[in-house]
Amino acid sequence: MGNVSDSLIIITFGICVFIFGLYLFKKKRLIEDIPTSKIRSIAMGLVEIYGKIVPADKILTSPFTQKNCVYYRYLIERLENSGKSSKWVKIKEGEDRTLFYLQDETGKVLVDPKGAEIDIPPSFEFTSGIGKDPPQQIKNFLQANKISFEGFLGINKTMRFREYILEPNNNLYIMGTAGDNPFMEEGWAQTGIEDVMIQKGENIYYISDKSEKEVVKRLGWQSVLSILGGALLIVFGVLNLLK
Repeated sequence: MGNVSDSLIIITFGICVFIFGLYLFKKKRLIEDIPTSKIRSIAMGLVEIYGKIVPADKILTSPFTQKNCVYYRYLIERLENSGKSSKWVKIKEGEDRTLFYLQDETGKVLVDPKGAEIDIPPSFEFTSGIGKDPPQQIKNFLQANKISFEGFLGINKTMRFREYILEPNNNLYIMGTAGDNPFMEEGWAQTGIEDVMIQKGENIYYISDKSEKEVVKRLGWQSVLSILGGALLIVFGVLNLLK
């Protein structure tokens, strides 16, 4: 009975991986098929733009490095040992995002990052442990959130801190929906682009610090590996089931 259940789990997982690969491939094809627009020439609907971040009215401060940003996400994990194995366990995570402009040589457009898939690497990473205290800013954050980095006899726990941010002047690739700017009253816009805001629509909403070429390349190999890997898991699970 255990062999049957194990096989079904493998098949189910393989199907999920295969479907995820198809999703990545669809995203890749969509990005390839839509040309990058100059901001001044944006049309309503799904668009692809590239430019630099310019803050709007509000600016955020990242929790660990205290940097000015328009988006941040943080993750705190603790290393837990269980016999001969160990794993990272999430202790706390959070994020915040605010409106910003994306600017190229032709103009700038307002962006609402709410609901977007923000694909960026960590800009800060630190691991504390025995004889290695977290930086003071992280200590302040932990104290404010009632999280201890010390264990038995005051010995530091092994903890990992990651921070992901979008800073002013960062280059960004965005695929999203150009729609009406709700913060601009009708007739007040001096240029057509002022009445437009990039936002989440019915299609993909994707933000990356990589160029379109880099995004397409990565999605390409990720989709191939997922599709092939999922297919192999399905075949393996079926063969195991038939035994």
